[in-house]
Amino acid sequence: MITVLCGGVGGVKLVAGLAAVLPDPSLLSVVVNTADDCVVWGLHVSPDVDTVLYTLAQCASHERGWGIEGDTWSALEMLGRYGLPTWFRIGDRDLGTHVARTMWLREGRRLTDIVQALGRSLGVPSRVLPMCDERVETIVRVPSGRIPFQEYFVARRASDRVLGVEFVGMDRAHVTPEVADAVCRSALIVVAPSNPVVSIGPILAVPGMRQALAAARAVRLAVTPLVAGRAIKGPTAEMLRGIGVPAEPAAVAGMYGDFLDVFVLDVQDRADAAAVAAAGRSGRPVTVACVDTVMDDDGARCRLARDVIRIAAASGAGVPVPLA
Repeated sequence: MITVLCGGVGGVKLVAGLAAVLPDPSLLSVVVNTADDCVVWGLHVSPDVDTVLYTLAQCASHERGWGIEGDTWSALEMLGRYGLPTWFRIGDRDLGTHVARTMWLREGRRLTDIVQALGRSLGVPSRVLPMCDERVETIVRVPSGRIPFQEYFVARRASDRVLGVEFVGMDRAHVTPEVADAVCRSALIVVAPSNPVVSIGPILAVPGMRQALAAARAVRLAVTPLVAGRAIKGPTAEMLRGIGVPAEPAAVAGMYGDFLDVFVLDVQDRADAAAVAAAGRSGRPVTVACVDTVMDDDGARCRLARDVIRIAAASGAGVPVPLA
């Protein structure tokens, strides 16, 4: 089994590549960030979870990277006529997902069980797991105060200078039995090239998660979210600097250093390999592999997925190596 820790649009590209190249996509589990969940018009919205579900169901919008391909916007337009805020854009079919999730949560069902039900209905072959069942909220500290992540990222288009990040409610969160099982049973655990601060950071902050990863028998591999000092998409570099971390691959590797075995570096950053190798903790060096990590189309996603599996296999992971 392969387990991926993942956020939304950036990391899900690698998830899609892995699902495409594995002989059986049911061998793939995806632990997804839920700290950027929010309430919109009274509905519980899980942006990262839904992006993973829609992508694996092959119905995600190719142009936007989020939402459903070919969705319409009639409900959004009507809500705008009533004077409700429409900066968080939800399509008509996407709205159905949020209505179902909210209804089931009010009935007392676990978020994990709800995501499984959504996945089955969408025909998702892999197991998609929220990082926890408890409500956790990412709060971004900016010069004007503390604001919810979606306000920072969507409404303000990540234009504010970041002074810090908080995960409200994390003290009440727990690793679910399903996530613990996936981590324990996997031969390979992959940290996707998602934002290490607000996508991977909340997953690792769930009490017990880092300990579970450190104890796992799997090969634990991370793919760089930075290429030539920049993120392909999103404010990763700016957020790293905002919390006092250099926007460098070695610094990212250091954030995972208590459990990391292998770090996949982009070929453009080959000169950083020695610094990345030294980012491990307890004197244990990190193995560094350099490949092209840019995923600008479906072929590139599959290419990187194959490279990741081959690198992991060479490091001792018992995973099926896909044919070229």
